[in-house]
Amino acid sequence: MKTYGSNFWKLSFSMLLFTTSYNIVIPEMNAFLTDLGSPNLKGLIIALFTISAGFTRPFSGKLSDIIGRKKVMLIGLLISVVVCSLYSVAFSAWFLLGLRFLHGFSVGFYPTGATALITDILPEDKRGFGMGLWGTFISIGMGVGQGLSSFIVEVGNRNALFFTAALFTALSYILYFNVKETLAKTSKFQWNHLQIKSDEIIEPSVIPVAVVMFLSAMCSGIILVLSPDISDHLNIGNKGAFFIFYVMATILIRLVTGKVSDTYGRRQTLVAGMVILCVSMILIGMATTETWYYIASIIFGIATGIISPTLFAWTADLSPKARRGRGTGTMFIALEFGILSGALVTNIWYRNNLESIWNVFLFGAGMAFLCIVYLLWHLKTVKSKY
Repeated sequence: MKTYGSNFWKLSFSMLLFTTSYNIVIPEMNAFLTDLGSPNLKGLIIALFTISAGFTRPFSGKLSDIIGRKKVMLIGLLISVVVCSLYSVAFSAWFLLGLRFLHGFSVGFYPTGATALITDILPEDKRGFGMGLWGTFISIGMGVGQGLSSFIVEVGNRNALFFTAALFTALSYILYFNVKETLAKTSKFQWNHLQIKSDEIIEPSVIPVAVVMFLSAMCSGIILVLSPDISDHLNIGNKGAFFIFYVMATILIRLVTGKVSDTYGRRQTLVAGMVILCVSMILIGMATTETWYYIASIIFGIATGIISPTLFAWTADLSPKARRGRGTGTMFIALEFGILSGALVTNIWYRNNLESIWNVFLFGAGMAFLCIVYLLWHLKTVKSKY
């Protein structure tokens, strides 16, 4: 506990609550959109969210290096609590999708500032394990949110779900309030800070991370869109059950293998994770029973538990100290556009039936395999201690 200090733990629990707040609404969004008469727009639930999140990353990354990590995080918290409260008055499909677009801004700001702050805290020789712990809190938030969603709707209603999402954001703020800023020198906000130059959108040093993140995140985009409908096809009552098993697996693997990338290298560890990811996508696409589906979710959780903290640590390794916010923003841009691409591919190929699911997941497996090829090429051609 003392290795990373109280700032690390306060921020980690704040991130857990924030992650819970935006994940708790996801499993019910497909049904909500169907009730509003637009089931054909399901892919946009994730797509619009990720577009806005990705759009804000260059701004949030730059601002976190100028005005401070915490101020950037605060913007995300404020947007989140407002949008979660407004979901209950969504009266049309396009109004709901508009709120999803706005909600993405919150994820564009809070995690960027928070991850830059965490990077400032972690010692270099314990970065892989520290990022594993950080990612564990994010995974718990995802699992708790997705797992609670259907239960809250069954016990109460959708309005209770949206109120709960806003409440989790408010609780996240309480912990955030006690986190100390880590940026040594901050400046007051000026409007010209929003003028983004071409070299401020992407941090060149973390491009290898961005490539791997983009390809692997496409698999996550597919799962986020399809997991509620797969649950329906398999007659699973809790639409977030997939993520309960996923989270248990990813937490366990993070705790067990957290130091692996510190010992054996980031790229070598990522190759192993991508092989498992490729297998998990094939198994999910072939799932025809509830048991099979849950086993596949566990394997997906193992893959994510290896890949995610390693990518976070690799980003911290490669980012220049003065541009950590931009480096983090670049990684998240790749994450968001990977999820977006996966969601859009799903929207094109998925035909609201179990048979069409296989083609989508086979595509996801192909992206994971392409990522393996890239990492092996990078290992062979680029000499680096990371």
